[in-house]
Amino acid sequence: MKKIVTVLGARPQFVKAAVLSRVIKSKNEFEEVLVHTGQHYDTNMSAVFFDEMHIPEPKYNLEINGMSHGAMTGQMLLKVEEILVKEKPDIVVIYGDTNSTLAGALAAKKMHIKVAHIEAGLRSFNMRMPEEINRILTDRISDLLLCPTDEAIKNLEAEGFSNFESTVVKCGDIMKDAVEYYSEFSKKKSTIISDLKLNEDEFVLATIHRQENTDDIKKLKSIFEGLEDISKQKKVVIPLHPRTKTILEKNNLSYNIEVLNPVGYFDMLELLKNCNLVITDSGGLQKEAFFNKKNCIIARDETEWVELVENDLAAIIGSNKADMLNAFDKFNKTNSDFSKELYGENVGETIYNEILKII
Repeated sequence: MKKIVTVLGARPQFVKAAVLSRVIKSKNEFEEVLVHTGQHYDTNMSAVFFDEMHIPEPKYNLEINGMSHGAMTGQMLLKVEEILVKEKPDIVVIYGDTNSTLAGALAAKKMHIKVAHIEAGLRSFNMRMPEEINRILTDRISDLLLCPTDEAIKNLEAEGFSNFESTVVKCGDIMKDAVEYYSEFSKKKSTIISDLKLNEDEFVLATIHRQENTDDIKKLKSIFEGLEDISKQKKVVIPLHPRTKTILEKNNLSYNIEVLNPVGYFDMLELLKNCNLVITDSGGLQKEAFFNKKNCIIARDETEWVELVENDLAAIIGSNKADMLNAFDKFNKTNSDFSKELYGENVGETIYNEILKII
């Protein structure tokens, strides 16, 4: 039986990988070995997380975190290489744009093992983002580039990928499959809406965690002042990232919004389903807002998901408070059309079939 090694480093990657893992298991043509680098330490990733979400537990947990980018990537490269020597896979599958993504690709490529990159071709065109560097380097050495959108394909074409020995395919966004699958579970498992006494469409869901916002106090204050102003019209609920919380406390900043501890995936899905709209600097949450038919205000200067903005379903506001308030007013006065198919169907199955073709 052929073997796939899947390298993961963060909870969202496990959620996405579970889609493909279910397809792999149903076909019974591959053995899949999961490797968790431990990049993002997450207390929600307990045994219950894997059990409730029907996610296979990783065979290897490297527990590599809390280091600089260089040290972390170097340690991952070393440890993943040792696993690949032992497991001898036919292909390595990686997701997204983390240090774990790049380390998995490098380790495999240097051993002449094929690499499939899921979520290939995404670009923010902001080279100050570590994720952008990881994307570009990972794409360049991958054998199979599985792109979620037409825009991702265009990005690779512009970078000359037609001249490289790689296969570029539009397959859709695997997170769409995950949201559809887990939506039924979250309805049964989560009680967060009733626990917080929230009413449908009567609150705004926010998340802020990117370093470009948290490490710039002027930007962070402007964003949170905007959230506080919006809270005078609709309740604002924010599951607060530990880094953001630490920086706010360190600078004696507090705002009249409902702050939650980080929540599990089922709770986040229910918050998404029931909120009025989303304000975030997270890439993944922008799409999940769309999948749940919610507008999104993007607290960044750019987005990889440009089709959301082009279709007037999301707005980029950076850290500008006035722009945030204007976008909030605009989305609450218009009925957006979420019927357009932007991210494909049966994405896990499509990806599986593309992997079959190259090994």
